[in-house]
Amino acid sequence: MDYKEVYAQWLENPYFDEETKAELKAIEADDNEIEERFYMDLEFGTAGLRGIIGAGTNRMNIYVVRRATQGLANYIAKVEKQSQGVAIAYDSRHMSPEFAQEAALCLAANGIKAYIFEALRPTPELSFAVRHLGCAAGINITASHNPPEYNGYKVYWEDGAQITPPHDTGIMAEVKEICDWNTVKTMDKAAAVEAGLYEVIGQAIDDAYMAELKKQVLHMDAIQAEGKNLKIVYSPLHGTGNIPARRILKELGFENVYVVKEQELPDGNFPTVSYPNPEAAEAFELGLKLAKEVDADLVLATDPDADRLGVRVKDKNGEYHDLTGNMSGCLLANYEISQRKAINGSLPEDGTLIKTIVTTNLADAIAKGYGVNLVEVLTGFKFIGQQILGFENSGKGTYLFGFEESYGCLIGTYARDKDAIVATMALCEAAAYYKTKGKTLWDAMIEMYEQFGYYKDAIQSVSLKGIEGLQKIQEIMNTLREKPPVEIAGCKVLSARDYKKDTITHIATGEVKPTGLPNSNVLYYDLADDAWLCVRPSGTEPKVKFYYGVKGTSLEDADEKSEIMGKAVLDMVNSMM
Repeated sequence: MDYKEVYAQWLENPYFDEETKAELKAIEADDNEIEERFYMDLEFGTAGLRGIIGAGTNRMNIYVVRRATQGLANYIAKVEKQSQGVAIAYDSRHMSPEFAQEAALCLAANGIKAYIFEALRPTPELSFAVRHLGCAAGINITASHNPPEYNGYKVYWEDGAQITPPHDTGIMAEVKEICDWNTVKTMDKAAAVEAGLYEVIGQAIDDAYMAELKKQVLHMDAIQAEGKNLKIVYSPLHGTGNIPARRILKELGFENVYVVKEQELPDGNFPTVSYPNPEAAEAFELGLKLAKEVDADLVLATDPDADRLGVRVKDKNGEYHDLTGNMSGCLLANYEISQRKAINGSLPEDGTLIKTIVTTNLADAIAKGYGVNLVEVLTGFKFIGQQILGFENSGKGTYLFGFEESYGCLIGTYARDKDAIVATMALCEAAAYYKTKGKTLWDAMIEMYEQFGYYKDAIQSVSLKGIEGLQKIQEIMNTLREKPPVEIAGCKVLSARDYKKDTITHIATGEVKPTGLPNSNVLYYDLADDAWLCVRPSGTEPKVKFYYGVKGTSLEDADEKSEIMGKAVLDMVNSMM
């Protein structure tokens, strides 16, 4: 069935409401728009289902949410876990409460109890709730840091991590089998409540989550000594982080927390930023202004679903420095591992630091420096969660810290997704600890570079929207796969990894060995002089991403090498456009 036939079906089928049909009738003269909305179904990427809100199979709407939930319900029934229930959370985006409600009622209609949060909650709390309640799965309605017109649907399994094989393919297979929209179940809310299949959750889960965060504190003594002196500026970027981040800081004893008022309240329009991404400089404009007014030690911003944290830290000269996700992740990894060693006298023999393949090689150096294992996984925090589950099931491996370059990390194993609330807490704790030593977080960053090496990592993203954009992204990947570079920015390619073909090719010898990781459309080049380049299509946005890293002899040298590498990458991209 082509897109025009699917479009006509939506207009004719009495299953779809009149508001949806009116929206579709309004575009009847725009064939390009009809094609964009119906040429495909939204598919699960690294973060699940994500798309622009609107009517159509390639859009986020109540029908697409119901169908996805019906597929999930069918899979839960197939693996005989209906009795465990499903936890549901949502963020501040447009239609988030409505989508969460539709998912809950679809589950209830399938005889599966839905535990739905009373109001918006962070992604990591949903991950925690799945485990805490013993649920079979979890659903989170969020599009993370995407622009306001987007929303999404993340699915978690019983371990609290986002779905990985075989569950991801199993669920999607069930969704794809639903061809008749009329077979998707739903029911009345009052009936669901009366049947015991719809339960509202809130404060009890909040309290249990906060208790787990507090267990991760290493230096309460430092917080008691400097918590009242440390000045912290925080912004939830109109999302879910405001209440939990402020609560944990207050309960631990951080007395000077200044919230960016213009960005404090939930707002799906995200009026102060073009898109609510803590990676973007604009997200910190208001926070830095406030920081300078109050002379803050650090500035923190969480994305709308509070799983990612952006950071600015002040040096002794009063200048604020931007910490990338690689930098803040390594700063926290170094703090957590070094202080765990100092407190306990040693580290577990099977202690492990986990990172994704596009994350800085500084993590490798830190792991080597402390004599702990370094495990590398595919992009997506769910693969870090998968490793933690593997440790638990095998009894081999002790999780010390895990992070990815995209501003996400996890301390502890109470949840299985990245947690910006625990990261906020830990960075403030680290700031208090270093303050007791007469140091700033920037001092700690420089000391870490001096100890392990001046690594610098960056990313170039090329946005290519629509059908033509998807085709162009595939062309870029095919070109690099068929004609891999032999040199990039003056650095020889030493080996080429193709995660789609499961091969690592040593250029000098021609030797080929497997990657050891699941199939993924990713290319990675190990370069001379500790440099590297990785290319992958985004799993959440219409982009192809070029990640790269260098190692210098100083901050200045690393900056210079990174700039040269970035220019070479752009030249390579332009040659393929």
